[in-house]
Amino acid sequence: MASIPKKKKTIDTIDQVLEDEHRIRKAFKDKDWAEIKSSDSWMIFKVMSEFVEGFEKLAKIGPCVTIFGSARTKPDHKYYKIAEDIAAELVQHGYGVVTGGGPGIMEAGNKGAKRAGGKSVGLNIFLPFEQKGNPYIDSDKLIMFDYFFVRKVMFVKYSQGFIIMPGGFGTLDEVTEALTLIQTKKIGRFPIVLVGKKFWTGWVKWVKEVLVAEKMISPEDLDLFNLVDTPHEAVKVIDEFYARYMLSPNF
Repeated sequence: MASIPKKKKTIDTIDQVLEDEHRIRKAFKDKDWAEIKSSDSWMIFKVMSEFVEGFEKLAKIGPCVTIFGSARTKPDHKYYKIAEDIAAELVQHGYGVVTGGGPGIMEAGNKGAKRAGGKSVGLNIFLPFEQKGNPYIDSDKLIMFDYFFVRKVMFVKYSQGFIIMPGGFGTLDEVTEALTLIQTKKIGRFPIVLVGKKFWTGWVKWVKEVLVAEKMISPEDLDLFNLVDTPHEAVKVIDEFYARYMLSPNF
């Protein structure tokens, strides 16, 4: 693979710094009352429109499980294959599959759902760097969002469980928010499954040895998630959770 010329790297770095500086200056720019009122009013209507579209489309889909994970995972990676197999097995057990709609683990989830003939949903987000919906999302089940917080509400409101594959900051954000909402009883409990013991063991260890030890969370909060390695184990956690309450995916 040809290396990127040093001059081009320098130009790209300068452009990024200038773009960041422009955003910071814009954020602190003084605005008169008319500008503030106009901007806020438009944002309110835009947020409302995203909520309305999300509620209307997702309410018709039925029980689904959301799969989170890195957008950077390549199709030849073992985690991609595991996510694809989890999605296919979820469909076989009566669930649809929801992802963030992008590449990597998200693509794998939609691909597995599509392969098994199930519902394949993508909640995509407009980003500074282009992120298109992956080709395995059902054409009528791709929803685009401008606002992360609206998108996150949709994930929580319309999912019967979360499968958390290895990922970066976005994945950690999703799992910690879900745990927080359940811990504080803002939402009912649903199964959260961390997949990949090698990847997650360090994080779980830190949670136990730091958060529990420092009394930042309670020891019983560790029961809010499960740690597994295989697709079958992941789906089994969700099935057993709902079997305990005599519920099925068709409720």
